Amino acid sequence: MKLYYTPHTCSFAPHIVLRELGIDAELSRVRIGPDPSVVADGRDFRELGALAYVPLLELDDGRVLHEGVSILQYLADLHPDSGLAPAHGSVERIELNQWLIFISSELHKLFSPWLFHPEYGETPAKIARDRLQPRLALVDAHLAKNEFVLGQRFSIADAYLYTIAGWTRALKMDMTAYPNLDAYLDRIGQRDSVRDALRREREDARVRAESARA
Repeated sequence: MKLYYTPHTCSFAPHIVLRELGIDAELSRVRIGPDPSVVADGRDFRELGALAYVPLLELDDGRVLHEGVSILQYLADLHPDSGLAPAHGSVERIELNQWLIFISSELHKLFSPWLFHPEYGETPAKIARDRLQPRLALVDAHLAKNEFVLGQRFSIADAYLYTIAGWTRALKMDMTAYPNLDAYLDRIGQRDSVRDALRREREDARVRAESARA
C-alpha cells in the first residue's frame, strides 16, 4: 500500500489513520503546483490523478483510490474492530458521515483558497475568514461537550478535523473565541499516531534531501 502525500495538506488525515491502524504503508511525496510531480521518480502526478491533488492511496493490486473521505472510510473498514468508524447501517455511522461531509464541504473547501492559493488575492481570503467563523463556532460548541467528534472515542472524523482545523495555526488565526477547539488540537496532537506520522514525513523529507545532495 502506498500513500501519495504532500506535507501540511489534507493527506495528513489518512496518514494518521494508517498509523492508528499500524499499517506501514509506503510514502510517496508529491510536489503539487502547476506541474505536479511524484518526487521519487519525476512522474507527472496527473498520470495517477487527473486533478493532481492528494491524497491518493495505491493498493497492493495496483488500484488507486482518491478523495480523502473515501480513503478514510476504506481504511477504517479494513479493520472494523479498530473502532475508527461505526458499523454500516448504524445511526452512529450516519453521524460519522454527517461530520465527514461537514468537514469536507464547510471547512476544508473554505480553507483551501486562503491557504493554498494566495494568487487569488485578499478578497477570497477575507470571504473565507468570515464564513469560517460560525462554522468553527459550531465545532467549538460540539467539543465543549465531547472529547472527540463522535463522543468519547477517536474516529476517522478526528483525523480529518485535526488536519483541517490545524490550518488555523498555520494561518495564525486568533483562537480566543474557540477555546474548546484549541484544546482539542493540542490533545489530538499528542496522540502517538499523529506524532509518528509527523516524524515519518520529516524523516522522508530528510532522506530525500540527503539523496539530492549525494
